[in-house]
Amino acid sequence: MSITKTKKTEIINAFKVNEKDNGGSVESQVAVLTERIRNLTEHMKNNHKDLHSRRGLLRMVNQRKKLLAYIKKRNEGEYEELIKKLGLRK
Repeated sequence: MSITKTKKTEIINAFKVNEKDNGGSVESQVAVLTERIRNLTEHMKNNHKDLHSRRGLLRMVNQRKKLLAYIKKRNEGEYEELIKKLGLRK
């Protein structure tokens, strides 16, 4: 259900903005949240009555939505690139 430390590190390295980025950048946070959302979505397919996990899933989706809105406001080209790279929407 949760992502491993090595998987999280791989995701952060793939989406980091510069060499000093250790996962604090908005792009890295969105990428990690997306992976967690995908894992939890699979869990919810098998455990549809798990309301605690459902609440956590909705919270993560809303957090990602806020971060994506921030990126879009800051730089729309960067937003489009991130969406395409993550396979979200369009």
